[in-house]
Amino acid sequence: MLKIIFLGTAGSFPTPKRNPSCIFVNREGELLLFDCGEGAQRQMMVAKCGIMHISSIFITHFHADHVLGIPGLIQTLSFNGREEPLTIYGPVGVERFVRLFTSLGHFRLGFDVVPVEVSGGDAIMRDGYRIVVFNTVHGVPSVGYALIEDERPGRFNRERAISLGVPPGPLFRKLHQGESVEIEGRIVTSEEVVGAPRRGRKIVYTGDTRPTDEIVKASLGADVLIHDASMADDLNDWARETKHSTAGEAARTAVDASVKQLILTHISARYSDNTDTLLNDAKQVFKNTVVAHDLMELAVPYPK
Repeated sequence: MLKIIFLGTAGSFPTPKRNPSCIFVNREGELLLFDCGEGAQRQMMVAKCGIMHISSIFITHFHADHVLGIPGLIQTLSFNGREEPLTIYGPVGVERFVRLFTSLGHFRLGFDVVPVEVSGGDAIMRDGYRIVVFNTVHGVPSVGYALIEDERPGRFNRERAISLGVPPGPLFRKLHQGESVEIEGRIVTSEEVVGAPRRGRKIVYTGDTRPTDEIVKASLGADVLIHDASMADDLNDWARETKHSTAGEAARTAVDASVKQLILTHISARYSDNTDTLLNDAKQVFKNTVVAHDLMELAVPYPK
């Protein structure tokens, strides 16, 4: 399972319908947060997504609407008896940020909060996947993240294996895992019964940013691209000045990167009640576009 829950989709400050930025990812039971705006823990409770078992938080930058939920979340975890360390990844400043709020007198935590500074080109290796960091452009040190799964074994040809004399059972598993087996003095190799490796899934989150070539490169072939779309195209000058992206610019990134689906987020309050303009601007360029809303869930299937 690879599931995304959009806990907060607002731009800059909350609205009655949108919380600040926070994206929850459940990958095969491992729970990750990307940014953590204020109110994130309440959104997690509403979504019933397992607040106590978050393993890591990935911060794109240190504007308040992306990080103010962290102190409250950490205190809640401590109140509820968490003991496992929590790792917070982020650009330059993450160590000072963590040291600041954990040094306050009322933060007597029952677990360690571990800051890890990252920058473009870093890769965080995990069991079965990696998080690749790329630089973004937002006026303060900022990064985006690409979750990229390892390749999967190719399809197992059961009929071919049986025709080669391999009995169904444990030997099938060995062959599918890349091992060779011996059948009546003959060696049957994995390559004889297993197809070419298949790629895993890939999701990309930009955080707040101008569109850049580096984002296109990081997003190539992604199953899902979650991109800043703070403004409609008629506010392109304002987007440039504030170092955000328009919906159309996000869509052009999706086209250039040949992604499968584009999700627009960080929605300005001016579109809180009506996102049709954003969606129309994007769909003129990239059809498979959705405007995220709070508590929207998205399951990401394996590529066929």
